[in-house]
Amino acid sequence: MIQILVTGANGQLAQCLKTLTTNLEGYQFYFYSRNDFDISDKAKVEAIFKTKNFSFCINCAAFTNVDTSESNKETSDLINHKAVYNLAVACTQNNVKLIHVSTDFVFDGNQSLPYQETDKTNPLGVYGNSKLLGEKAIQNTLKAHYILRTSWLYSEFGNNFLKTMLRLAETRPEIGVVFDQVGTPTYAVDLAALIISIIQKDNDAFGVYHYSNEGVASWYDFAVAIFNLKNLNTKVLPIRSIQYPTPAKRPSFSVFDKQKVKHTFNVSIPHWRTSLEKCLQNV
Repeated sequence: MIQILVTGANGQLAQCLKTLTTNLEGYQFYFYSRNDFDISDKAKVEAIFKTKNFSFCINCAAFTNVDTSESNKETSDLINHKAVYNLAVACTQNNVKLIHVSTDFVFDGNQSLPYQETDKTNPLGVYGNSKLLGEKAIQNTLKAHYILRTSWLYSEFGNNFLKTMLRLAETRPEIGVVFDQVGTPTYAVDLAALIISIIQKDNDAFGVYHYSNEGVASWYDFAVAIFNLKNLNTKVLPIRSIQYPTPAKRPSFSVFDKQKVKHTFNVSIPHWRTSLEKCLQNV
C-alpha cells in the first residue's frame, strides 16, 4: 500500500483529491488540515513524517489571499515559503517525493505568448514573491519534486471566483468584472486528476510544470459563462482593472504553455468551458 501525505485538507484542491481517491486501490491518502499539524512548525513536520512510511507528500497548503498578503507579508512568507522549506527538508530526510502547487502569480504578465516553465519569473506582489521563494526553497533542498504552477483555480469547494459570482448574483442585478486580465480558469478536480496521474506513473520526471485547463478567457468571459450555464439573468459589465483597484497588482496575461505536462504524463486537458459545465452540475 503506497502511503501519501496531503496537507491543506480543508482547501478546495485537497477536497477534490479526497473525492477522487476514495476508492483508489493500492493507495492510502492521509489528509491533514492546519488544525492537525501546522507545516510552519518544523518539529511537528518532522514528527508527522515519522508516523508513516510516506512515498509522496502533496502540499495543498497555502496562504492564497492575494490582497491580504500585501499587508501580511510575514504570514504569506511563513506559509508559502518557510513552511514549504520545512516540508522539503522532511521529504529529503525521509526519501519522500514532493508534489507542490504554485501559481501564475510568479510571472508579471507582460508577455504575449503562453508562459513556458523556463520563462523569466517576476512576481508583482507579496503573494507571488512568497510562492516563488517557496519554489526555490524546494529546488535548492530536494531533487525529488514536482512543482505544479496553476491559474484561476475554482471548484464546488471552498472560496473561489465561481462561488463569489454565484453569491453576488443572489442580490445584484448586475456585476462589474474586469476584461483586461487574461488567463485560463482551472477546475481543481482536473488538477487533482493530474496529481493522481503523476503518482501512478511515478516516473521521476521531476521539475516545474504548468497546468491549467485549455483555452483562454478574461475574468469577464468566465463570469458570463457561469451565468449563462446557470441560466441566471445577472448582467455582467466589462470593466478595466483600473476601475477596480485592489491592494495587489494582478498579471494582465497568465496563459500557460502546457506541452511539457501533456507530453511527460500523457494527460489530455479539458477546455475550461467543458470543465466549468461539469463543475456547475455539482454547485
